Amino acid sequence: MTNTKGINGFSVVLYPEALKDFAASAGKDLYILPSSLHEALLFPADKSITPQELQGIVRDKTSQHTEGTDNEAVRQGHDLEGYVAHRFMEATGKKVRRSNFMYCHEKYPFMIADVDRLVTGEDAGLECKTANAYNADKWKGGKIPLHYVVQCYHYMAVTGKKAWYIAAVILGVDFVYYKLEWDDELIRQLIETEKNFWLGHVAAGKMPEPDGSESCNEALQQYYHTARKGSAMELHGLEEKLSWREGILSQIEELKKEQSRIEQEVKLQMKEHELAASGKYRISWSNVDTARFDTKRFKEDEPELYNNYAKIFSSRRFQIKAA
Repeated sequence: MTNTKGINGFSVVLYPEALKDFAASAGKDLYILPSSLHEALLFPADKSITPQELQGIVRDKTSQHTEGTDNEAVRQGHDLEGYVAHRFMEATGKKVRRSNFMYCHEKYPFMIADVDRLVTGEDAGLECKTANAYNADKWKGGKIPLHYVVQCYHYMAVTGKKAWYIAAVILGVDFVYYKLEWDDELIRQLIETEKNFWLGHVAAGKMPEPDGSESCNEALQQYYHTARKGSAMELHGLEEKLSWREGILSQIEELKKEQSRIEQEVKLQMKEHELAASGKYRISWSNVDTARFDTKRFKEDEPELYNNYAKIFSSRRFQIKAA
């Protein structure tokens, strides 16, 4: 039986047994909206995440296969969560505690929050993050990666807490923490967009419309990764778009040719000079030494060794040809 209790008008579900009960009653294995979902829903201009990619993420969460994938970054982030929380307490003098509950929005049960820590004596929570040195710039000068910001506001929306701290250990570089406070309009917008996405796409089992992004390509490849050999179908309503695509390719080819012509004019004037200037433009035509591994020769000379290291990657090649 599901064990729930109310906090600030929000329902709190005991984890993990109650979550399984709730999921089973909903006909899904998991009803969790990942943090990356919120970034794309509220800020679609961010080119790194799109609704198409998110549909794949949500599909994984609502599929009949519940075994999650893990990698070293996820493992380290999980293992270092306690260390980040300790650093936060050390830096602020505040006390935090674990929460043994999975929080579920009372009105919209698909909105769930698995929080890292709650701040003792304060209506606030704490999100613990780790980052590598290459991502240090994303945390400088008060900056927080956008999807983490939205994740924290999602937690506020679900739990009703009025503030959320985010603390990050940038491995070998720095420790930072920031406080985000309740924003009525942002949280209203967040709830509305999550609701619309859930009802319009996840519950309906409908993929968002393609948007031309690389992440959309990756999501489609992930969804439909293996073709049924020899299968064929007749497409409907795409003849005009395919014709338009053909025209676009022709324009791209002409523009690339014009680009090359201009660059050739520049090179003709530069001759052996390495650097040049033209008004606001600075041009370099430098010597570059590149070492390339001769795979073909290595395969011929050392076939056994080559086979020991060769790895086959399967994918689908997409081609369009006019009849």
